[in-house]
Amino acid sequence: MRQPPLDFLNPQFLDIQCALCGGFVRKEGTYPDQPKSDSEGNCASLHFNKNIISPDEGLHQPPITFTRQVAALTEWPALSDLAPGVFPADVVARAKELYNEIGSIGAYAHNQGVPSIRRSVAKFIEDRDGYAASPDDIFLTAGASGGISLLINLAITDPTAGILIPIPKHPLYVATLEKHHGRAIPYLLDESDTQSISSAMAAARKAGTKPKALVVINPGSRTGALLTSSTMEALVRICEQNDLVLLADEVYQNYVHPGRHQFTSFKKVVRDLNSPVPLVSFHSISKGVSGECGRRGGYFELCNISPDVAALIFRLVSAGLDPPVSGQIAVDSMVRPPKEGEPSYALWKAESDAIHKALYERTKIMGERLNE
Repeated sequence: MRQPPLDFLNPQFLDIQCALCGGFVRKEGTYPDQPKSDSEGNCASLHFNKNIISPDEGLHQPPITFTRQVAALTEWPALSDLAPGVFPADVVARAKELYNEIGSIGAYAHNQGVPSIRRSVAKFIEDRDGYAASPDDIFLTAGASGGISLLINLAITDPTAGILIPIPKHPLYVATLEKHHGRAIPYLLDESDTQSISSAMAAARKAGTKPKALVVINPGSRTGALLTSSTMEALVRICEQNDLVLLADEVYQNYVHPGRHQFTSFKKVVRDLNSPVPLVSFHSISKGVSGECGRRGGYFELCNISPDVAALIFRLVSAGLDPPVSGQIAVDSMVRPPKEGEPSYALWKAESDAIHKALYERTKIMGERLNE
């Protein structure tokens, strides 16, 4: 059989563009690490970073020891007996607890995610927002992107359906919309005036596009800008008035240093306003202090979503089976870190503070350079 030509394939996929898979990224793995001499004959290192699209560990951010130790013992439970005294008692206890719930991580887990880990996520959300969260509304995913793709797919009911996405446009949303044959409605968010969103919707409708959902990335990518509470409230009201589903991409919340700034989720704003707006919130282990993008762990939470729609989402998730169990375990470590007084707490706190400090210093330098 001859090799299939492009016209043999689904035409919806042919025009997909994604900055994360462009020419430079494709080529960077083909260049060997080799010394290169400059014009004066000095030998300099020529290194093409294989983690170019993973800025956290790709830029040598050290991993959190607690996360890696729990991962090691769930991968190989006998390791704690083979290396007695090496692992802190709370790490050993956590790994045993997870192993008793999951069993071998090489096996399938619950399609919606390991139940005990979903309970941990619900507790994390409750502690963060002050409102109840149900494990039944939480879906563990292969990174936030797995959930985002699923929800966008559901929202694109026909080729005229569109989703509002912020400028600068994140390549994930652009590629996903192209994949599912939807339309991107780009908007510039001025915190002092959300009229830009209304203007973008008006222009889209004039062009025959039906706005279905609003994507908000908060904190922003990559500047880390935090929306004010008044801006978030205005965005919720816009969704109410225009029958939009609010897709809250909150994967950068771990970048926020609790000693300097306070992160407010859209879940809290929606509950504070007693708003009926349908909301799906996303979080991930890929960014910030966690920086474990290669493990593919994340979750989304449904809020004000009807039982019928939630049941459909579960069926669609089940068709793709469960996300990587190793990623789910890392989610547990993210939402349930060591507590003060536990053996691993001091090191976890020191490592987390060091990462936040490094991020703050980089931000300060960047701000100074941009202001010159």
